Amino acid sequence: MSDELDPIPPATAVNLYLDHREPELSEKSLMNQRYRLNSFIKWCQSEGIESMNELTGRDLHEFRVWRRQGKGKKYGEVSKVTLRGILTTLRTFLEFCASIDAVEQGMRERVLLPELEPEEASKDEKLDTDHARAILDHLNRYQYASREHVIFGILWHTGIRLGTLQALDLDDFDPDGQCLKLRHRPKEGTPLKNKRAAERSIALGDHYTKVIQEYVETHRHSVTDEFGRHPLITSNQGRLSQTPIRSAVYQWTRPCMVGGCPHGENPESCEYMTRDTASGCPSSRSPHGIRRGSITKHLRDGTPEEVVSDRMNVSSDVLDQHYDQRSEREKMEVRREFIDDA
Repeated sequence: MSDELDPIPPATAVNLYLDHREPELSEKSLMNQRYRLNSFIKWCQSEGIESMNELTGRDLHEFRVWRRQGKGKKYGEVSKVTLRGILTTLRTFLEFCASIDAVEQGMRERVLLPELEPEEASKDEKLDTDHARAILDHLNRYQYASREHVIFGILWHTGIRLGTLQALDLDDFDPDGQCLKLRHRPKEGTPLKNKRAAERSIALGDHYTKVIQEYVETHRHSVTDEFGRHPLITSNQGRLSQTPIRSAVYQWTRPCMVGGCPHGENPESCEYMTRDTASGCPSSRSPHGIRRGSITKHLRDGTPEEVVSDRMNVSSDVLDQHYDQRSEREKMEVRREFIDDA
């Protein structure tokens, strides 16, 4: 430990770092970084490390092993992809700490990142089809046409991104044409990720058209946003922001919402049963996990890749590397349907 370093508790250093990054990061990215660094804080507490300037290269290696093996009370084992993300965030955090004399210069280089093969670089978190059906069956039976039913139903049925769902206006829903019209409106606070290239119309089935129609007629708040637009997904104050949409997804994808807990927890005492902690459940899924599961289901059902690519607004290369979760045999069986015996 250098005499020139200033003592600072890990939790305090993390808060300073997040305050520093807040202007440049999205709300989602900031939340992800906080979650990753919280595990580092927990590890420091378990090891009795009270100040960042106590850290050594060996400590960082021990944290790497601890996090990979899921030795903490709240943390399970993680894949190399997830571990690399955690350690990349830790590296950036340590670089910031060095700039405020909390750790030695070059400490970030002591965090070794796991090497990934190209196929490993694709994240595999997705919502399984059976789990999605169980959730939708429950919502259809007990909370028909509720806001949560519409959020979950649209995300699963269409495979669109969270930001795209949040951007929908009432007029973007065409019940007669049974479709949703997606529009890029950056000057009015609802840009699409791929900008105008992401503008398109998405077909809806009879069931989800009726669900959305019923939601509009009975549960949607009659409100406008700050631009005078009429959002489709609303709160009593206006357009629903991405945070409560994301929270609803985390809550509803916890297995205990529609069945038993695979982790042996009692729902009455489980720490992940609140809205703010639901994302910590090892089996909950993010909106992106729904998108990945939806894309995989479409492909497994034999939907041509070019149709999935257009509907979900994802290139063929990205589709193959990051979203297509089918086995090689599953791909072969789908191709077989298009081959005759001639």
